[in-house]
Amino acid sequence: MSVHTAPAHPAVRRWGSLVAAAALWLVLYRLNLPFWDWLIYDALGLSADSAAGSALHFFGYDVVKITLLLIGIIFLVTLLRSFMSLERTRALLGGRREGVGNVMAAGLGVVTPFCSCSAVPAFIGFVSAGVPIGVTMSFLIASPLVNEIAIGLLLGMFGIGPTLLYVAAGLTIAIVAGWALGRMNAQRWVEPFVFETRLRGEIVDSTAGLTWDDRIEMSREEVVTILRKIWPYLLVGIGLGAIIHGWVPTGFFTTYANADNPLGVVVAVLLGVPLYSNAAGVMPLVQSLYGAGLPMGTLLAFMMSVVALSLPEMILLRRVLKPQLIAAFIAVVATGIVVVGYLFNLIL
Repeated sequence: MSVHTAPAHPAVRRWGSLVAAAALWLVLYRLNLPFWDWLIYDALGLSADSAAGSALHFFGYDVVKITLLLIGIIFLVTLLRSFMSLERTRALLGGRREGVGNVMAAGLGVVTPFCSCSAVPAFIGFVSAGVPIGVTMSFLIASPLVNEIAIGLLLGMFGIGPTLLYVAAGLTIAIVAGWALGRMNAQRWVEPFVFETRLRGEIVDSTAGLTWDDRIEMSREEVVTILRKIWPYLLVGIGLGAIIHGWVPTGFFTTYANADNPLGVVVAVLLGVPLYSNAAGVMPLVQSLYGAGLPMGTLLAFMMSVVALSLPEMILLRRVLKPQLIAAFIAVVATGIVVVGYLFNLIL
């Protein structure tokens, strides 16, 4: 006699699938670094100190990490967005509250220790959710620029004074630059597809009345849409970062960005933009250059430009932002960094 089991309730299947997907995402994210360590250094036998080993490890690890971040953040933000209209979000964080929104976004960036490229998925999610572009820019600047890793390393290497000045300068740049970009009506320079909410291929004008299945399907479709549009830029951006990863311009730096050059801070910023690293990765270079006698302001400007204005980040952002906004973003942030560099050279 056969026994027939009753089919699982739709809600059980739905939440069970979500829990399983979240668990798989977490496992993949946690195994990403060990996998690439094993593949590049053990299976292929490449040295971590070699250019090939460093570049291949950098490329594989970052592509997987940023893809997973895109999947997770875009899914969650779209799911939350289905309960809240764009207009309501803008009303909460825009208008008269925009200055407060910039401060809040910069503060959120401090507690999310992303490198510049890793912050892009969160940036896309916030913009698509209707957070004003200027507020979101404050997060995009602060997240790689001021975080607990940078603070801890600076504190250990240079003491409390330079660390507090760096934190204050980084937050000021993030808040003021975001506010300035918001005043430029920068929303018009965001690609239109970012603001579109679709369900089964059709644009959704209102999320009222959607079922949980609709909201989950909408989130899944948004992930697929964003990944399809951004993956070439992701590969090019990270590939470029991998090629230049580990390039240390110490000789050029000490020649052209020394204390005797009045344009030393500008040179430091121009050198920092093509590089791609987080604060932990660039700090040893900063320390060695400091030991060689370069001014603290010049070095902090260099570090800021590396972590907040990387070329791979700009390539990734190009898929969602128009060239006018990227140019304005670079100009406003670079100007702030240069001013801070010269100010630090005067007082330190």
